Amino acid sequence: MQFSMDEESRIIEMAWEDRTPFEAIEHQFSLQEPDVIKFMRSHLKPSSFRLWRERVSGRSTKHVKLRSADVTRGYCPTQYKQR
Repeated sequence: MQFSMDEESRIIEMAWEDRTPFEAIEHQFSLQEPDVIKFMRSHLKPSSFRLWRERVSGRSTKHVKLRSADVTRGYCPTQYKQR
């Protein structure tokens, strides 16, 4: 798949966010988790990719079925405040 620079940036941002599940990336960009991993591997430096994989491996908030019912949104309430 071909993505614009803005879409690539958004995919990377969503993949790094703790509360954004892989299912949200799949819904918005049609990339399943293995595809996101391949995408991140090809778009990040090797050390950044390793840090990202370490960060998301086993993180329950990255999968809708594993997350607590207390997690009802994909971002912190202060994340998108108007300046």
